[in-house]
Amino acid sequence: MRGRLFGSVRSRATLGATLVVAVALLAAGTAVLLSLRSNLHGQAGTQAERTAREVAADLATGKTYEQLSLDDDARPVQVVDEDGRLVAASEDLERISGTDTDAVRPQATGGSPAEGEDDDDDDSDDQSLEPGEIGRHTNFHDGSATIEGETDDYRFAEVHVEVPGRGGLTVYAGAPLSAEQSAVNTALTVMLIGFPLLLGVVAGVTWLVTRRALHPVEGIRSEMAAITASEDLTRRVPEPDTHDEVARLARTTNETLAALETSVERQRRFVADASHELRSPIASLRTQLEVAAAHPELLDLDGAVADTVRLQHLAADLLLLARLDAGEGPTGTRVDLAALAREEAEGRAGVTVEAFDALEVTGSRGQLGRVLANLLDNARRHARSAVTVAVRRDGDRAVVEVADDGDGVPEADRGRIFERFVRLDAARSRDDGGAGLGLAIARDVAVRHGGTLTVRDAPTGGALFELRLPLA
Repeated sequence: MRGRLFGSVRSRATLGATLVVAVALLAAGTAVLLSLRSNLHGQAGTQAERTAREVAADLATGKTYEQLSLDDDARPVQVVDEDGRLVAASEDLERISGTDTDAVRPQATGGSPAEGEDDDDDDSDDQSLEPGEIGRHTNFHDGSATIEGETDDYRFAEVHVEVPGRGGLTVYAGAPLSAEQSAVNTALTVMLIGFPLLLGVVAGVTWLVTRRALHPVEGIRSEMAAITASEDLTRRVPEPDTHDEVARLARTTNETLAALETSVERQRRFVADASHELRSPIASLRTQLEVAAAHPELLDLDGAVADTVRLQHLAADLLLLARLDAGEGPTGTRVDLAALAREEAEGRAGVTVEAFDALEVTGSRGQLGRVLANLLDNARRHARSAVTVAVRRDGDRAVVEVADDGDGVPEADRGRIFERFVRLDAARSRDDGGAGLGLAIARDVAVRHGGTLTVRDAPTGGALFELRLPLA
């Protein structure tokens, strides 16, 4: 079941689109959260620095520790002297971490620096402050503090100030990070709820869109399955009224079905006509043999031989057509058409060959000889007295023209005469007219050799068959 689900184009498209959107949302959500956190963190640092510099400014103007307003904003503030002792702090401060001292109550002056403190100051610019000057550089730290029993995370700003008579002091002021944490948590909650819903919408829309887009494909598939089951090549797949790839697929499929129907119908007619043509000489030969078996003195030996020869020629023609239909290509032999024309015309009464130069083409000598023989037989059958064969060059083509002085071929029938088992003279006997395969074989061989075979009126009033082949 799982293989069938993910074997569907619609399922794979839906899964792919959902995964792409999920990755994009994850990347965008991470970027938003990081940016939001950075911005709020920066705002908290700015608030803490403003508070620290306000306190530092009060100290620089000479205010005593008792005169400092450290509890107005309910934010943690520490003032530490250069020995690391806490000299002033917010009144409601109960606990603090993240600054250089964790003391929350001012200590008496004198004594050693607080435990763990280092007298060295990293801010070289602030070590040489003038009395009443506030350091330009601000250090930031993250920590926590407890005020009036509530503990929060804070962003602390560290500012140095030189106070006349009291030496260098360091002011620590904190701004709460609760707003940042609340905003980040809210955004994260919205993303955790909204992203799955959005992915569900994307998956649903993709499923519906691909279903609609692939619905014609399913129609094509089901119709092809029905055609295969019924073997009815007259049926066609539905063509959607669009101009996309599916519509082109449907049109191409119908064109393929039409070509296949034509091919199958042609094959059926070929088999039926071949059976019909074979039935006549076989029936005649059987009759003669049965008569000869009962009355040997009545044996028509010449007729039996003629029927056998005709049957042999018909079988050879059918075999050649079958090989051509199977895609048998010509060999790469160089053939002189002028010499071949003279060879095929030899021994035929009333045939004249006009060929002066050798013209070589590439192909099968046997098949090309069959083409010339069939054209000569056809011309001699319809000529009153003379048949003319002309071999000439026309650019990069070798041209063979076979003309007779007969009645010619009506223009309406010039395409039909190259069909198999077609005889224009219905009154003519099969013995005189053949099976109607000669011109069909000649056209197929010409096409297989990259050439053409056409018919038009001859100057003498009969038919002129023109064979054009590429020169070697």
